[in-house]
Amino acid sequence: MNFKKPPVPVPLLMLIGIVAISFSAIFIKWSSAPASIQGMYRLLFTSLLMLPFVRPYSGAAFALKKKDWLLLGFSGFMLALHFLLWMGSLKFTSVASSTMIMALEPVFIMIGSYMLYKERSTKSAILGLGIAIFGTVFIGWGDIGLSADNIKGDLLSVGGTIAVSVHMMVGHRLVSRMPSYLYSLIVFISASVVFAVYNLVAGIPFFDYPPKEWGIFVLLAIVPTVFGHILFNWLLQYVSATTVSMNILGEPVGASILAFLLLGEKLNGLQWTGGLLVMSGLAVYLYAGRKKAAQTAEPLPSAS
Repeated sequence: MNFKKPPVPVPLLMLIGIVAISFSAIFIKWSSAPASIQGMYRLLFTSLLMLPFVRPYSGAAFALKKKDWLLLGFSGFMLALHFLLWMGSLKFTSVASSTMIMALEPVFIMIGSYMLYKERSTKSAILGLGIAIFGTVFIGWGDIGLSADNIKGDLLSVGGTIAVSVHMMVGHRLVSRMPSYLYSLIVFISASVVFAVYNLVAGIPFFDYPPKEWGIFVLLAIVPTVFGHILFNWLLQYVSATTVSMNILGEPVGASILAFLLLGEKLNGLQWTGGLLVMSGLAVYLYAGRKKAAQTAEPLPSAS
């Protein structure tokens, strides 16, 4: 496949995207608002940013069938569940542990695709899966020596990763018959509604937050989304999906560095070992699936 030359060097754009996505966990750590409020306003503000550009896709929206709308609603529910669990995990465990576990998303998708669609993977991909899971065990083992809260955070991150993997598998089926932009917007709005209902039932206030929190909500919508996920989607016209997918490896590294510099978080030996194993396993997985990824026209961005 031949790609056009971008106006800005690709490595620079990739670096900007990875740094932007890595800030997601930092913003969440800086906020004292409930995870459900952070998630609701992040998705709501992102939807408002996307709405002015949705007009070209109005025809595709009217062509959707009842089954499509039900799947879109389910995908939105799973995205909301992902944010609730993953953002909640950062209240208990470190940025490094949470983001390294979140990086296992492709592994869960591979397992789910086999269970639901009987999609087979190569031996190399399965090897990468094993290495990554082994690394996660090391991360958890390292967190056991810290506190019970760290383990609770790790488990929440695992739950959030499973939820976003289901969301992604449903999404890959839907974008085969609708524009990915329209899919993302509808799902973001659906997830915002799910969060609104959750907050209403739980009695969590919608508006009683200081200016600092509102600033963080806006930053969550703009920095990781516009300068992260949307930038990576735009890069697909210039580089292969495999190249773009390397942000999966870059985010935990970038987030861990930022957490050290801005939050003073440090890793113990077991966490370092586990992180290296997770990254190595994912590298093997991505390398094994490079041909399949290169043939994917509209891969959906990760949801961190």
